[in-house]
Amino acid sequence: MAHTMNPSPDRLMRWTVVLAFLAASSALWWPHPAAATSSPGAATRIKEVAAVQGVRSNQLVGYGLVVGLDGTGDQTTQTPFTTQSLMAMLQQMGVTVPPGTSMQLRNVAAVMVTAQLPPFAQPGQTIDVNVSSVGNAKSLRGGTLIATPLKGADGNVYALAQGQLIVGGAGAAAGGSKVQINHLSAGRVPEGATVERSVPTPLMDGDTLALGLNAADFNTARAVAEAINGAKGAGTAAALDGRTVRVRVPQAAEHRVAFLADIENLPLRLARPAARVVLNARTGSVVMNEAVTLGECAVAHGNLAVTISTTPVVSQPNPFGQGQTVAGEKSDIAISQQGGALVAMPAGAKLTDVVKALNALGATPMDLLAILQAMKSAGALRAEIEVI
Repeated sequence: MAHTMNPSPDRLMRWTVVLAFLAASSALWWPHPAAATSSPGAATRIKEVAAVQGVRSNQLVGYGLVVGLDGTGDQTTQTPFTTQSLMAMLQQMGVTVPPGTSMQLRNVAAVMVTAQLPPFAQPGQTIDVNVSSVGNAKSLRGGTLIATPLKGADGNVYALAQGQLIVGGAGAAAGGSKVQINHLSAGRVPEGATVERSVPTPLMDGDTLALGLNAADFNTARAVAEAINGAKGAGTAAALDGRTVRVRVPQAAEHRVAFLADIENLPLRLARPAARVVLNARTGSVVMNEAVTLGECAVAHGNLAVTISTTPVVSQPNPFGQGQTVAGEKSDIAISQQGGALVAMPAGAKLTDVVKALNALGATPMDLLAILQAMKSAGALRAEIEVI
C-alpha cells in the first residue's frame, strides 16, 4: 500500500526562507540591465561633450562703492574718482555737498562688480557677484556693497547688486610689519544680485536645434548623431561639421524640453583623443593625456648655473684731502655648466611608460619644457605640444 508523504509546516517554512534568501542574493549579484548600463564610467553622456547653441550665460559688469570699511578704504588724494562717485551718489539721494569740499574718506572703496547671468534666469532670481577693488584700498573686509546696476554688452541693466562682502583673506599691520593671508582686495556677495531682466534664448525658435561640441572632433560629432538617431529614430540628427550637430525637435514647448532632457543623458562612446602635451611656461607644469606615445631616442641635457656675488666696497680720500667717502659695490659673475650624460630612452606605448622614461632623466619640470620640445622636433614625441 503506497503512502503519500506530506511535508510538515516547519519544513515548508525552512524552504520558503531558503528561496527568499536566494532571490535576494540574485538581485544583488545580477542587477537590472538598466542599472548596469547606467553605471558610472561606462560611457560619457552627450551633455558632457555638447550643449545647445545659443543657450549660454552672459557676462555682467558694473561700477559701485563699498562702504563701512575699518579705515582700509581708498586714499582719496590718490584716487579722486572715489570722491566723485560718492558725491554723485549723495546728490542722487538729495544730499548737496558744498563745492570745493575736500572729503578725506578712509572707509569707502571704488570697486568693479562682475557676475554671470545664467541662461533662463527670470526677474526676481538671485545670482552671486564678485567685487574687486579698482583703487588703492588695503582691504574690503567688513564692507557693504551699495546698490550697483549690472549691465550687459548691450548697455542694458540686467541685475542690481547689493549686500555684505565675504573676503577670504586676513591681514594685520603695525610698526612697519605686515602679515597677510590670501587676497584682501577682492570679495564675493553670495546671491547678492537680483535679476531685473531676462535674456531671450533661441530654444523655441524653428523646428531644429544645433548642438555645439565643446571641442571640435569629427568622431565625436558622428557619435553624437548616431546615438540620437539610435534612440529617437533615423534622420533625427545629422553632423554638419566637426563641431555642430543639427537635431530635429518637437514643436510643443513641453515636448521639446523632455526631448532635450532625453538626448542629453544618452550614453556616448568616445574615440581615443588626440595625443597632446600642454606646457605652462610660467609655472613649469607639464600635463599630457593617455594618447601620448614616445619613440626610442637618446637625450643629453646639461644645466647652466649663473652665480652672482656682490661685495661692498668703500673708497676713502687721502688724509687731509678734499674728497668724499664713496660706498660702492663690486660684483663677480660666474657661469658654470654641469655635464649631462647621454640617456637612452626606450619607446613607450603607454602613459606610464612615458612618465617612467622622463623621470629617468632626473630633469626638473622647467627642464622638461625644453626636452619635450626638442624631442618633438626630433620626431620621438608623438603628440601635439601646446604652450600656454
